[in-house]
Amino acid sequence: MPEVHRLIGPNSRNAWRVDGGAVTLARPHRAPHPVTVEALPQSVTTDLAATALIVVDMQNDFCSPDGWLASIGVDVTPARAPIPVIAGLLPLLRAVGVPVIWLNWGNRPDRANLPPGVLHVYDPDGTGGGIGAPLPGGRVLEQGSPSAAIVEGLDPADGDLHVAKYRMSGFQDTELDSVLRNLRVDTLLFAGVNADQCVLATLMDAAGLGYDVLLVEDAVATTSPAYCMDATLYNVRQCFGFTLTSHALQEVLK
Repeated sequence: MPEVHRLIGPNSRNAWRVDGGAVTLARPHRAPHPVTVEALPQSVTTDLAATALIVVDMQNDFCSPDGWLASIGVDVTPARAPIPVIAGLLPLLRAVGVPVIWLNWGNRPDRANLPPGVLHVYDPDGTGGGIGAPLPGGRVLEQGSPSAAIVEGLDPADGDLHVAKYRMSGFQDTELDSVLRNLRVDTLLFAGVNADQCVLATLMDAAGLGYDVLLVEDAVATTSPAYCMDATLYNVRQCFGFTLTSHALQEVLK
């Protein structure tokens, strides 16, 4: 009888092959897909075969006119600007095999892993209007609730990955790093909100862990003052990685 070949691993990018009594540790080969894209402070050549897109916090509570931020008086118009930009990039990235990771705030119902410092950010006077507060769409940013769902206009695909986060950085207290390691990627594209808060905190941690980081300028936004975006772009280019536009990225993807 011919030997049975089986793959053992979390995905097709990171799998051992088992052949009867032997195991092949060499992972499946992926042909490089290098592209050169205009970026700042320098143009960048990156390998799409080793790249993933991270979409941060594009959720109802942050981006919907009926969500939590809007209910407390925040103008969420800026946070909605990346929706069509990201929607335009998703099919192009998926078509060349770039994994899409939705990194969304998604609290435990009991908030047991959230320290006072995190809760205070969104409830500075202690009146209880922050994380976990009841809203018509469900408790604020609670995992599985409509409040924490991905905003209308962005459609996850079956092969996309979802990681819940509980801090400004998506790496703290989550499985994001192990998911990325199992995808065997080196370069991360960043999109989402808020650029100067959760996006930047996650990007900085990614750079600290050794990933190459690229911020897609028009695929991120913030409800903070304009100078916060200016400082974010400056610091990404100066200290952590590169920035590029969705147009520049689309040109090489096409």
